[in-house]
Amino acid sequence: MRPKTTAIAALSAVALLGGCASLPSNSSPHVLRSFTPADTATPNAGPSADEEPDLLLRAFYAASAIPDGDYEAARAYLTENTAEAWNPSGPKLVVDSFGVTTLPGAAVGKRRFSVHGNVVGTVRSGGSFSPERGRYEATIELDQVDGQWRISSLPAGVVIERTELRNQYQPYNLYFFDAEDRELVTDRRWVRTQRETLAGDLIGLLMEGPAERLRPALPDALPSAVTFTGVKDGAFTFTGFGSVSAEDRAQFAAQVVWTLATAGITGPYRLVADGNPLIEGADELGTDDFVDASPLVETAGESTLYALIGGNVLRVDGRTTKAVEGQLGSAGDVASADIASDGEWAAVFGKPDDNRDDILRVGKIGGREHEVMRAGTFTRPSFEPGADAVWTVADGKRILRTVQSAATGELSTGEVEANLPEGVDGNISVLRLSRTGSRVVMVIDGKLYTGIVQRGASGERSIVNVLEYAQELGGSVVSAEWRPDGSLIVGTSSTSPVMRVEQDGSSMTALSSGNISAPVVSVAASPSTLYVTDANAVLQVPSSGADNPIWREVPGLEGMRALPIIAR
Repeated sequence: MRPKTTAIAALSAVALLGGCASLPSNSSPHVLRSFTPADTATPNAGPSADEEPDLLLRAFYAASAIPDGDYEAARAYLTENTAEAWNPSGPKLVVDSFGVTTLPGAAVGKRRFSVHGNVVGTVRSGGSFSPERGRYEATIELDQVDGQWRISSLPAGVVIERTELRNQYQPYNLYFFDAEDRELVTDRRWVRTQRETLAGDLIGLLMEGPAERLRPALPDALPSAVTFTGVKDGAFTFTGFGSVSAEDRAQFAAQVVWTLATAGITGPYRLVADGNPLIEGADELGTDDFVDASPLVETAGESTLYALIGGNVLRVDGRTTKAVEGQLGSAGDVASADIASDGEWAAVFGKPDDNRDDILRVGKIGGREHEVMRAGTFTRPSFEPGADAVWTVADGKRILRTVQSAATGELSTGEVEANLPEGVDGNISVLRLSRTGSRVVMVIDGKLYTGIVQRGASGERSIVNVLEYAQELGGSVVSAEWRPDGSLIVGTSSTSPVMRVEQDGSSMTALSSGNISAPVVSVAASPSTLYVTDANAVLQVPSSGADNPIWREVPGLEGMRALPIIAR
């Protein structure tokens, strides 16, 4: 495993050269700065004249997705006293859809309804989505006021349908540096805002810090005195940077620039701190100034494709395949492997059902290799960024992390504690780290879970804030992998064999099934192509383009069942 390299070195150079800028657990304390988004202009909203009570109730829930003016649109559906008393604060509960049923026994001029739906998640302060499972049930009472129906009794809080979340809010990515100041980590937020105020609102969210679930993986580099003071004469202005180092200024500038750029806000950007350019000598900044820290770096080019076939690893180049050098390409009993972009590899050796322990080894293509340990079974290994360490799960239970000493070159393996949800105690069949190493996806007894990788004071790791995603898939999940954009590609044994699951778990989409025959036992994703291994062969499809593309066999691997491996 190779020593780490850091993108922040490039940011520091920009800062120092002046004019050359061309449900939470185990969270560490963070300074949060209050953020209030600008109100969005809304069309005239409110109940229609003589609206039937059940329709008025549904219209109220639709209006509840509009927070402008302290939920002015939703309060218009309430009686005067109820409108004053209703408290919409707290997380927004999101349900798949509402069912409305009339309850018997209401007096004249009154109606009682049961409102129910399946909970799919919550939207917390700052727009972060958290998937949840449960049942929403509430009794709502309506009275006739001057001949018009109005809601007279309802629970506190806001409940909206998932379709209204998509109609009224847009997902945007905030970016924060990881604990090693090397990678920008995506923090997806649902924001309701006008386009002309979007830039300021996103920076306001950046100032609050990472979403609560992500905080164990991300530091807060800025002191509490740093404040965003708004947009003045086209410049984003801040105060409180007097004690902030050049390196931290460059980090923060990179966060701002990439957050604005990926939201479609055109640069260059003027960042002013305490009356002067945030980075000395850099009046304007753009993505070219922080290209080494780009969160989109993997979308800029191709990745090397390897394939594990018949116990050997082959490199796939065009329509040809060639075994890689060394044991990885000739042993004949490679069961799974992960490969880094410079040829570092970690692999499990051992044939199934041979009543012998499998062997975990690490090495470099054409170079040295080392045995790490033996166990009855291992999941497919997964590298941290830069191949600094490799993770795997031994015997379905023990999550292991192997690192190499920079001083002695010796390998050491420690166990990673995983704080799984209550009642989850099955075997882990898949464990994959995200590109930044801040997140992990696991398949446990056919269900999909994601967690946050927390770093301890002495370098140890643990998995916290684990949530189940794509709950509708039940126990049909077979394989999962992170895509370069941060979402997940998931293989199943169901009638929808390949799914896309968003990074925050807010939704999932069935991908084209084409000629795929479930189960999909392996999935992989490069910047341009998705790969799956189904019951017959390894197939590919462009990652973007046609709405319903056909999966085709991979050139050079026709008629073969293989494990696709994308070197990253």
